[in-house]
Amino acid sequence: MSNRTTVTEFLLLEFSDIRELQILNFMVFLVIYLAALVGNLLIITVVLLDHHLHTPMFFFLMNLSILDIGSISVTVPKSMANSLMNIRSISYSGCVAQVFLFVFFVSADLALLTVMAYDRYIAIYQPLHYERVMNRRACIQMAAGVWISVFLYSALHTGITFAITFCGGNMVNQFFCEIPRLLKLACSDTYLSETGAVAFSVCLASSCFVLIIVSYVHIFTMVLRIPSEQGRHKAFSTCLPHLTVVSLFFCTANFAYSHPTSSSTSGLDLVMAVLYSVLPAVMNPIIYSIRNKEIKAALRKLIAWRLFTKNKLSMFSL
Repeated sequence: MSNRTTVTEFLLLEFSDIRELQILNFMVFLVIYLAALVGNLLIITVVLLDHHLHTPMFFFLMNLSILDIGSISVTVPKSMANSLMNIRSISYSGCVAQVFLFVFFVSADLALLTVMAYDRYIAIYQPLHYERVMNRRACIQMAAGVWISVFLYSALHTGITFAITFCGGNMVNQFFCEIPRLLKLACSDTYLSETGAVAFSVCLASSCFVLIIVSYVHIFTMVLRIPSEQGRHKAFSTCLPHLTVVSLFFCTANFAYSHPTSSSTSGLDLVMAVLYSVLPAVMNPIIYSIRNKEIKAALRKLIAWRLFTKNKLSMFSL
């Protein structure tokens, strides 16, 4: 393919050319996708319905669940459909949409995790000023700032990516349209500009990670001064899961975007792509619900209310 105009579709990586393994891949991704949907939808529902959870931390957690649903819905359903129908293709416009939406949701995830680290910093390091600093208006402005700025960034990044000329074929050696893999198909005259954009993105993500780490250094310094062991345990149980999610997400994404990309995909490349693009959407609701007493209590209340309503309706029907 000599230029970009001749590229009408891309060929994605197939996990296997054996039909049984393709079906297995479909089933595994289906279970992962349904688990992510159910977990994140439960968090969104619980936070919306329980007024006790109408606090900044759970407001940001609800936004994170929305982003997680979006990020996993961009990549996994297409891979599932390809495995089920034994095809590999994705249209040019589909690839553009996948790049834009994936960059949008993943970037917003990282930005929101940074905001959540700041929220925990204020809550633990400056508890007396928490309600004044993290008021309703400030939380809405922070969330809106994340969504708007990331939308503009994604549009710019996607525009730069697909302004390049593709002359290296149309085979994307990944199970979704990943930017480093698309760059392998670019001509040399436009390659450097997009490589610079990727380098800028890595620096931006690294800055967010550094801000998160600095916030948690201050948080843990303050937590260690708490005389009550129960108080220290509560603070660590709130912060450590968040830090675990951030570290997993950043390390795997940084590996995918900063290390030299080969013409073929290794098993490690594939695993890292799954870890940063799929796993966080599944892990976030598990970590935040299992380790959070408020979420567990709200879930129990929701289930009890549903059972009570169901029993009451059945009694009336009799």
